[in-house]
Amino acid sequence: MTDAPAIVAEHLSRRFGALWAVRDVSLTVQRGEIFGVLGPNGAGKSTTIRMLCGILDPSGGKGTVVGFDVATQSERIKQNIGYMTQRFSLYEDLTVAENLRFYASIYGVSARERKQRIEEVLAASGLLQRRDQLAGTLSGGWKQRVALASSTIHRPPLLFLDEPTAGVDPVSRRQFWDQIHVIAAQGTTVLVTTHYMDEAERCHRLAFIFRGELLATGTPVEIVERRNLQVFEIETDDSIATAEALRKLPEVEEVNYFGHVTRVCLRATNDLEASLRAALERAQLHVTRCDRIRPSVEDAFVSMVREDEALRAKPKVAA
Repeated sequence: MTDAPAIVAEHLSRRFGALWAVRDVSLTVQRGEIFGVLGPNGAGKSTTIRMLCGILDPSGGKGTVVGFDVATQSERIKQNIGYMTQRFSLYEDLTVAENLRFYASIYGVSARERKQRIEEVLAASGLLQRRDQLAGTLSGGWKQRVALASSTIHRPPLLFLDEPTAGVDPVSRRQFWDQIHVIAAQGTTVLVTTHYMDEAERCHRLAFIFRGELLATGTPVEIVERRNLQVFEIETDDSIATAEALRKLPEVEEVNYFGHVTRVCLRATNDLEASLRAALERAQLHVTRCDRIRPSVEDAFVSMVREDEALRAKPKVAA
């Protein structure tokens, strides 16, 4: 069983009345990896994670989490996972150590090893100097650390993180991700949902969900490469006119401004720098710089979403 996947979902679906929040999602998460479930707000990420945690019953499909069935063994799943949400419930009138002691008892850590385990997570989370501070007086980043420590106090084999960094400053987000990698390196499987595309680059593998459906899975590199994207940063004497000229090209998918730089994303297999320069020359724009750069996971996701929306917008042909 140690080599079996931590999570297997097959055609998992969840309906709320007439609304399909999640439809036909299939994915496999291997033990020890950081698996990111990405998508915009309302895409179905949290509904998916709640089914996998045994909190919501699926309307269709099946799945196993650390070897237990999501439909019939939800209590066994809850005993063998850690679960942290964006609004993790810390008790603000308790100290950091008291919160950890409470969650250790809730998760069934024996009284004999509870004290040692609390000291371990305090040290690992950088919370030793704040052990006696009331949780309610902590900043958002420090509360996040306490929440993560509480979720892992019982050494779960699988950790679910549902939008854990929403509303947290960039420095705290980076420190949090460093902690996630340490936890994964120690053998814990991590499934994290997020709508921050830069965080996707730090996952081992990804699943993109949009409108409750799975668009793609794979490593960040695999997902980007499948889209055949080219991205250029262009500087001219008029960025607005540059964007207008480039949007007329059929290959162009996205144009954005970054200060004086125009960033253009295209989908094609052949090098299109010459086409871009020619279009800008026709518009009588002087190009001072045109550099090809690496496409990001965000570029790939936006490309997939636009393709999905274009397919949905096509009129259906009657049989």
